[in-house]
Amino acid sequence: MNSKEEQTNSEVTNLENKSSIENEKDANYINEQSVENKLDEKLIDIENEYKFGWSSYSEMTNGRFAMIGFLAIILIELLSQQSFLKWAGIL
Repeated sequence: MNSKEEQTNSEVTNLENKSSIENEKDANYINEQSVENKLDEKLIDIENEYKFGWSSYSEMTNGRFAMIGFLAIILIELLSQQSFLKWAGIL
């Protein structure tokens, strides 16, 4: 082989090596993104778990119980045909 062919072959090999390195970097970047997405999902799950004090979980739970209580008062008034306060003996 002459020197020009060797140089061309070495340039092709170098380009192939560079492209494989770039592909590995892209694969690593994609892997890093998927790891970050998984971490974000875990953080969301952790935020939805019970925490003591003022948290979004506590607020949602209290709101749901308040809706159940309000619905119960309406049902009591509809079924007893009197106001809740009178039914409860407050008035």
